[in-house]
Amino acid sequence: MSLPKPIMRGLLAKRLRFHLPIACIMALLAGATFKFTVAEPRKQAYADFYKKYDSMKDFNAMREAGVFESVRPSGE
Repeated sequence: MSLPKPIMRGLLAKRLRFHLPIACIMALLAGATFKFTVAEPRKQAYADFYKKYDSMKDFNAMREAGVFESVRPSGE
């Protein structure tokens, strides 16, 4: 009993017809999953932060703490 010869002609094209659509669908699903589980919540967190962010208050707090060398704290 001998094994049949493997069919090599057209093997790549046959495998690609099956695997390429699956790979594309999985890539789209991974992208959509990342967008809705990571990117959108991050974008919303930034928007929420900057709604109530006061840059002058933050600057004055850093100035009073002595973070900046070129700006003197008020009161000197």
